[in-house]
Amino acid sequence: MAVFEVMPGGRLAGRIEVPGDKSVSHRSVMLGALAEGLTTVEGFLPGADTLHTAAIFEQLGVRIERPSATGLRVHGVGLHGLRAPTAALQCGNAGTAMRLLCGLLAAQRFACTLVGDESLSRRPMRRVLDPLRLMGADIRATPAGTAPLDLHPAPQGLRGIDYTPPVASAQVKSALLFAGLYAEGSTTVREPEATRDYTEQMLRGFGAEVLTEGKVVTVQPQRRPLQAAPVVVPGDFSSAAFFLVGAAIAPGSDLIVANVGLHPRRTGLLACLLDMGADIEVLDHRWVAGNEVGDLRVRYRPLHGIEVPVERVPDMIDEFPAFLVAAALAEGRSTVRGAAELRVKESDRLAAMAAGLRLAGVALEEQPDGIELQGQSALCFTGEIESHTDHRIAMAFAMAGLRAATPLRIAEVDNVATSFPGFDALAAGAGLGIRRS
Repeated sequence: MAVFEVMPGGRLAGRIEVPGDKSVSHRSVMLGALAEGLTTVEGFLPGADTLHTAAIFEQLGVRIERPSATGLRVHGVGLHGLRAPTAALQCGNAGTAMRLLCGLLAAQRFACTLVGDESLSRRPMRRVLDPLRLMGADIRATPAGTAPLDLHPAPQGLRGIDYTPPVASAQVKSALLFAGLYAEGSTTVREPEATRDYTEQMLRGFGAEVLTEGKVVTVQPQRRPLQAAPVVVPGDFSSAAFFLVGAAIAPGSDLIVANVGLHPRRTGLLACLLDMGADIEVLDHRWVAGNEVGDLRVRYRPLHGIEVPVERVPDMIDEFPAFLVAAALAEGRSTVRGAAELRVKESDRLAAMAAGLRLAGVALEEQPDGIELQGQSALCFTGEIESHTDHRIAMAFAMAGLRAATPLRIAEVDNVATSFPGFDALAAGAGLGIRRS
């Protein structure tokens, strides 16, 4: 497995662009496949996760062309045009793909099997499977509720339900909305906290009837074909997050991260950094193909600790590894609560971040649903950081090197390619002393 070696110090400067939004990239393939006509996608993320999604739909009989590294042409086959695959559908490390596909494939007239890599095969799937089974889906998992997942045609077809998830999850919501396109009667999801609404927005863009009232989302059965629509994918805020934190913590930094998606349900970290005193300016705030986009200029300024509002947690669930690096270098204490979801990501991110920060001498208390820590002026790592093959853990600690007193090594970084191919090269060009070995 590859390792990141990071030299201490440095600053981030210049103008960079991060890869396209992973959530939008996944959904552009899925909806393009289910629509009738040609869907063109610009800014597609060519990461391992999203390429697995594209490969799955090719197995299902969808023709997908790649005219450029970040462009796709998806020749839709319609809601009922997918074909039975001849082999298991490999999701790799893509939890989004596996969970959303459960909803989409549960309604098909053929059987199939969803599999993943070792990490994905440990992640919980019952939160998706249980409500889909209430809709009539025939999905079989391991006794632990994990992949591989065997999906069979629903004996009586799917029926709409009114469902309140025990934990707010955009993936659960999205899976049920996809299934609801095929169900008898409306399907309603009542979220305990509002989550990212990419699925709802994109479904509407392709012609589905989706109603949102506060935290309640309802989809009607799709009686008419979905229609192909062009998709322009903005830069992924979750990828930009590492550079925002890096520039915010490194003296002398002055960095512009261009063309970043600024969907309000994705930018909780931005709000937290501003609350901590960060010098971040949104330049050229604009709308591109229905997406809110801007260029973010970040300059170093000392940070102070904060308590993250619980209601903000769903809007930054993927950015907590980066946030905790910022908090470790802020004056005073920072507190995170209501983030138990972090324990069932690609790794137990609370435990992984706590272990790595302890190696740097950070005083912290780990809780079942969060962390409380005391910031300090620099990080002095006394051992190799274990990423647990989690891309976000690896990238977060790489940025910590900007305020490290000693060199650091981060193990098992191959999975960075799932969301951010070329991360280390881009970071090195911006001023981080990083190399892969």
